[in-house]
Amino acid sequence: MERDFLSIDDLSAEELAGLLDLAAKAKAQPEDYAGRLRGKSVAMIFEKPSTRTRVSFEIAIAQLGAHPVPLSSTELQLGRGETIEDTGRVLSRYVDAIVLRTFEQERLEVLARAATVPVVNALSDFEHPCQCLADLLTVQERRGGTAGRTLVYLGDGNNVTHSLLLGCAKASMHIRVATPPGFEPIPQVVHRAEEIAESSGGSVRVLNDPIEACRGADVLYTDVWASMGKESEAEERALVFPAYQIDQRKVELAQPDVMVLHCLPAHRGQEITSEVIDGPHSAVWDQAENRMHTQKALLLWLLGAF
Repeated sequence: MERDFLSIDDLSAEELAGLLDLAAKAKAQPEDYAGRLRGKSVAMIFEKPSTRTRVSFEIAIAQLGAHPVPLSSTELQLGRGETIEDTGRVLSRYVDAIVLRTFEQERLEVLARAATVPVVNALSDFEHPCQCLADLLTVQERRGGTAGRTLVYLGDGNNVTHSLLLGCAKASMHIRVATPPGFEPIPQVVHRAEEIAESSGGSVRVLNDPIEACRGADVLYTDVWASMGKESEAEERALVFPAYQIDQRKVELAQPDVMVLHCLPAHRGQEITSEVIDGPHSAVWDQAENRMHTQKALLLWLLGAF
């Protein structure tokens, strides 16, 4: 039976570690993996705008020797009322995997039930698991491993936060999430992350004080204050979130060699200052590049070609 990747929680801790190691190998020796998926095709459906996800997946697929088929919902009959289930059934007859960037997590789950090929969550309103793979690879590269490291996320308790909670817990990390009151991550996700952390040796903490959260951090992480679909709330959020901006003061509260991450796109001067994102602690551009390497590893693993 084919495996899907709809959530970081679809992976065991051992599978996650193996994927990160495979990504590191694919990054260090891309020639060893070129052509591993020759003769295969991957459909990429985008119902939300994309820069990093679109380009990193398309290049990864091509470098593995497969044929990427990028599609928007307006190009498909989805735009004229065909169901996501029927789309999945048809595409399964043509391609070897389907990548979907969409709104509701349920849409991915419905597609995965109907499709007979692996389905990948390339972002939903609930999770962004492909981003989390790249985040963890970046920490592993820069720190020699993930276990015991403390990652602090400042900002909105959004899809990126949910994947980080689950992923950091599986990677034996300590994660602190600091949000304004009322913007915390979904309690069920926090509870699941706490369950994972109990067995992994990690820990999970959700709080509202950004200063307290940043003290002693190995990694500082942020995201836009208003995610896609929440743009109408941007002005309201701009009044609530400034205390959660990653600026030089937050960097100085963390470890001297703290690493700064941002999943991008960045709104400079809002959730992060230009001084920090362009500064010596920033690993943002390595993090963005690692989307391609971790997605290579993911496709190799899902299609049994590693």
